[in-house]
Amino acid sequence: MAAIKEVLGISIGSSRRDHEVVLELLGRQVRIRREGTDGDMDEAARRFRALDGKVDAFGLGGIDLSLRAAGREYYFRDATRFRKAVRATPILDGSGLKGAVEADVVRFMHEDLGLDLAGKRVLMTSAVDRWGMAEAFYEAGCDMTCADMLYGLGINIMLREKRTTERFIHVLMPLVRQMPFKWLYPAEDDHASEIVAKYPAMYASADIIAGDYKYVRKWMPEDMTGKWVVTNTTTAQAVDFLRDRGIELLITTTPRLDGRSFGTNVIEATLVAMAGASEPLRPAEYVDLLGRVGFAPDVGWLQDDKEKAAGPRSSPAVTPTSTQ
Repeated sequence: MAAIKEVLGISIGSSRRDHEVVLELLGRQVRIRREGTDGDMDEAARRFRALDGKVDAFGLGGIDLSLRAAGREYYFRDATRFRKAVRATPILDGSGLKGAVEADVVRFMHEDLGLDLAGKRVLMTSAVDRWGMAEAFYEAGCDMTCADMLYGLGINIMLREKRTTERFIHVLMPLVRQMPFKWLYPAEDDHASEIVAKYPAMYASADIIAGDYKYVRKWMPEDMTGKWVVTNTTTAQAVDFLRDRGIELLITTTPRLDGRSFGTNVIEATLVAMAGASEPLRPAEYVDLLGRVGFAPDVGWLQDDKEKAAGPRSSPAVTPTSTQ
């Protein structure tokens, strides 16, 4: 067998969510690791420099190199150090994969799961961060509430119409991308941090809460009976938390590998490593590789009656060969 592919996700998020798995994908072994630096950007940059050229692909978590939304791309000033820290190994933040995967999850919900989405009330915690998903929900006929200003800037103003949301992105993002990233997305906040339930009416009025799990969880009321969550990275602990709150359906846009779902940055890095590429792939190449590898959204009906009725959840057609 050929040499094992090495994929390393370095995140400025909590080290308590570190994880490692070795998989066999398309006849090749791939070791996928995630390492958090607990908010220390200097330490993250140091690790990138130290391991540059020693792994096949890097994932960058907890911060974006750039965001692609509403037809434009915005580069974050604080992320420049990570791009400069590597010369030999490709570094992926998940943005190249988000458009393809997170938009397709809405199609997956409708076509593969048979869910009627038209008219569903969707609370999108940040449309700019998940524009592909937000756009797909708009196109599916959902009643959208985009809370970018509340979750990102602390301003309690909701965006509802697609055109208004696009205008907000075009006007504010050139300014926002210059801000310290920790103001927008505090990396030191862990998924295990205490929840202060706020804005209960906002959650109560939604059928679906979608977006980054840190935001989804941030102000979640205790009673979320019957609601659906569409998000990214979740641990087994996160699944238990959502089940206890009454969440009916949990869909993660990336597959669950040995008990947890990795972020899009790590999945994108895995696909780039599998392709032997030195830069991000084209959207069509990601879609092709996702299908060949068997990576699919992870579906969990979290309440007992729904679990029995829905049958087995979706899972990637991959074989874990060892884990740590």
